[in-house]
Amino acid sequence: MAFSVSPSVIVREVDASAAVPAIATPPAAIAGVFRWGPVGETVLVSSENELVNRFGEPNNDNYETFFVAADYLSYSNALYVARVDNGAVTASASDISSANTQLHTFGAFDALYPGDLGNSLEVAYVQNTAFENNVIAVADIAASRLTGNTQIGQTLAFNASSIVFEVLPSAALAADTFAEGDIVEVGNESVGYQDIAVSTFTERTLTAAGDATANTSLIASHEYTIGLGTNYKLAEDDLNKLSLARKWKYHNSFGKAPQTGNYHVLVRDEDGVITGEAGTILELYEDVATSQSAVLPDGTTNYYKQVIENKSSWVKVANTAHFEGVAQYSTYESLALGTSGTSESATSLGAKAAGYDLFKSSNEIDVSFILQGKGDNSGNLANYIISNISDYRKDCVAFLSPSKEAVVDENKTNAKLTKTIAYRNALQNSSYWFMDSGYKYRYDKYNDFYRWVPLNGDTAGLASRVEPFESPAGFRKGVIKNVVKLAFNPNKAHRDQLYSKDINPVMSQVGQGIVLFGDKTGLGLTSAFDRLNVRRLFISVEKAIANAAQTFLFELNDEFSQTQFKNIVEPFLREIQGRRGIIDFRVIADATVNTPAVIDQGKFKANIFIKPARSINVIELTFVATRSGIEFEEIVGSIG
Repeated sequence: MAFSVSPSVIVREVDASAAVPAIATPPAAIAGVFRWGPVGETVLVSSENELVNRFGEPNNDNYETFFVAADYLSYSNALYVARVDNGAVTASASDISSANTQLHTFGAFDALYPGDLGNSLEVAYVQNTAFENNVIAVADIAASRLTGNTQIGQTLAFNASSIVFEVLPSAALAADTFAEGDIVEVGNESVGYQDIAVSTFTERTLTAAGDATANTSLIASHEYTIGLGTNYKLAEDDLNKLSLARKWKYHNSFGKAPQTGNYHVLVRDEDGVITGEAGTILELYEDVATSQSAVLPDGTTNYYKQVIENKSSWVKVANTAHFEGVAQYSTYESLALGTSGTSESATSLGAKAAGYDLFKSSNEIDVSFILQGKGDNSGNLANYIISNISDYRKDCVAFLSPSKEAVVDENKTNAKLTKTIAYRNALQNSSYWFMDSGYKYRYDKYNDFYRWVPLNGDTAGLASRVEPFESPAGFRKGVIKNVVKLAFNPNKAHRDQLYSKDINPVMSQVGQGIVLFGDKTGLGLTSAFDRLNVRRLFISVEKAIANAAQTFLFELNDEFSQTQFKNIVEPFLREIQGRRGIIDFRVIADATVNTPAVIDQGKFKANIFIKPARSINVIELTFVATRSGIEFEEIVGSIG
């Protein structure tokens, strides 16, 4: 505090603005088999469309994991996805020496990620000199056929399917002058010009002695035939003085040719597996340079490898010297030999565990729910998630479903009940997991098929839509989306047995839809923490107050700091109380807990007592009929 002897105005400032931040629900997380995307990384997606763009559409090998993720995203907009290593192999260009090791000869392109999806990729690139109109030009072409032609120079023939021309030995063309899909422009100013796609390009050596069609004046000349993808439409009478010019296959995709020494690079979906339409262009890289020092006017790199590495979602350059020794003509590389790896059912526990381990550290990634996705018959994956992720972190809840074998592959209802309970009994007790009763039947729009999918994506999604202290169950808050029917629809007796084993039933209710009908955790004993809303309340409160408490590190442990801590925590808890999440609370952070011994150890202690609100699990209605002359007050107390 300022000190003054003479009359003055003293200004004192106290910072009372610190507060515990409002409760927010962090993203969920899932690890599993996908067709595309990075392996061993976490990617945050916000919608099903983004899930498809980053990890590919589902197929028979991964649909359960995919739709658990997609179903969660139908309720929420934040999900971390980790693609596990299931042995998928990266697709590469044709110069692969081994499909397994993916070794390359000089200068190949690879798919960006492993998986058979990469086999549909094609990379095309072109220099300035091969872009258009300057590879070959045939002028003043005679209308006559090759046979009997005595003209020195070049001759040309047309028919419904090909163009044939002859050149001197000294003017022989390079083998890759024309490529399938290139555009040949034929015509002149008087008859007009037509662009025709090249389907084939062949060469034949002509000799006077060995070929009757050879021009006797062009001994050992070369005959070239260009197959046409479409028929030539000009009348034969108009074939005099036609010109022939080549254009790059994708010249219309760029506004102009690249600068001298630079390249245009194009990535397309060659077979249509990725986009559903063969030939769809996925990416364009215009006028990229082969010099590592090349930069754009804004100072960013224009070195082709860095440009593709920074921007491409589909390919990578396998060699830094890719364009060294490339001929002047355009080059096309169809990627191949990529494999999808094992299915999600066959992927090892170790591989899946490695994926979930990416979410192990609460200091590195903040998540609220862990989605099991597809489980196994033994419950080993579920136990790994519980032991090593949710129970280890103690700031998130794992959402589980029984095995497919228990509820889909089993036909008898009683057996479904028995196997579901057996699955739960194989799991370790913890308040940090929540289990539903099965699978749902839903439509797969990507394959026009109906699939059985675990419900843990839905139940976690329901939890993401309510306050942490609320139960995501019942007819108001627990309605499941995108479901045709349930694999196991438990009746009242079955629901009682399931609930006694900490399994939360999902049931079909006439007029209400498919509904989650439980909020129990897997604690295995009677406690406040055997309810999901209480567990989530404490996770949220503990996380928020712990984060706020960090601001007190290295402050003095005195009455001022103790009071200040209390003053930021109590309004936070009072606000939750006002929203019905807490019945009552008390914060003790004074000298009774911060004794001289505690202070001497450099510690600060606070005891926070909370009476959590409990959800209603049973409604008991008693209807009493009375005689006409009885006052209600006479019997009210006698009714239990």
